[in-house]
Amino acid sequence: MQSQETTPDEYFTSTTPPANLKAIAGKVQTFIDLNQKKNKKIVLITSVPLENQTVRFLDNFSAGTRGATSAEHFIEAGYAVIFLHRQYSLEPYTRHYTHSTNCFLDLLEVDNNDIKVTKDHKDELRAIIEKYNRAKNESLLLKINFTTVSEYLFLLKEFTLLLDQVKDMAVEHKIQSSGGGLSLVLDQVPKIIKPLVKEWAPSAFTVSFKLETDSTLLVSKSKSALEKYGHQIVIGNMLHTRKHVVWFIGREFEKEVRLTQDEIKHEVEIEKYIIAELIKLHDKWISTRAI
Repeated sequence: MQSQETTPDEYFTSTTPPANLKAIAGKVQTFIDLNQKKNKKIVLITSVPLENQTVRFLDNFSAGTRGATSAEHFIEAGYAVIFLHRQYSLEPYTRHYTHSTNCFLDLLEVDNNDIKVTKDHKDELRAIIEKYNRAKNESLLLKINFTTVSEYLFLLKEFTLLLDQVKDMAVEHKIQSSGGGLSLVLDQVPKIIKPLVKEWAPSAFTVSFKLETDSTLLVSKSKSALEKYGHQIVIGNMLHTRKHVVWFIGREFEKEVRLTQDEIKHEVEIEKYIIAELIKLHDKWISTRAI
């Protein structure tokens, strides 16, 4: 016997929300209000949802690199970032130094009972700390973590409802009255994107990510998702080349973004180009409501 699928409305009605939901929502509202006063565009990035439908065992290998890296590039471009991430996944700025990448202890040395950063790493670490301190001091990054699917879904709904109200303050804060100034960057969450686009945040520029193992299916599945859920862009990538090439897929266009061999050699992050392209599309959406 097949089990009956639960709709989003049924799920939220029958499931107890996290006890701290309203407290967290208050923090998000304060963050939104603060950055609206500064005429900042706001992006919500969800990183590593507990979802394994698109690629088998996705949840086992994904550490949240794309989300954390994207957050840094959005902040560099002048956005304020709400970073909704799975507990213990990679985070902006601290992602550069993990147990598997650039062990922090290897950056330090003891000199006459004083602890110092080694000469070889000083410039790189200084640059990261300066960017981190700017994001913190200017309140450009709000990190919220979750541990369960239920927490993730309730937080996502609450945040998008709050963000959709931004359009009501557009004129007052001199952001285009088209209702832009807001972008939602999401990992693929089947069944949830549709109410997000249609009900929770209809004025938002919404992007999903599609990870595939079969290149012949990537474009067709992405187009199908756009038709089904009604959002603006799917960023598609293949499992084994996701760090070097992605495809921007809209209803009327497809565009490849690929690192050169020289860029790969010098460890350029493709997120640099992903975010630059998203910002162009978002600006167009703000001014024309079309892409």
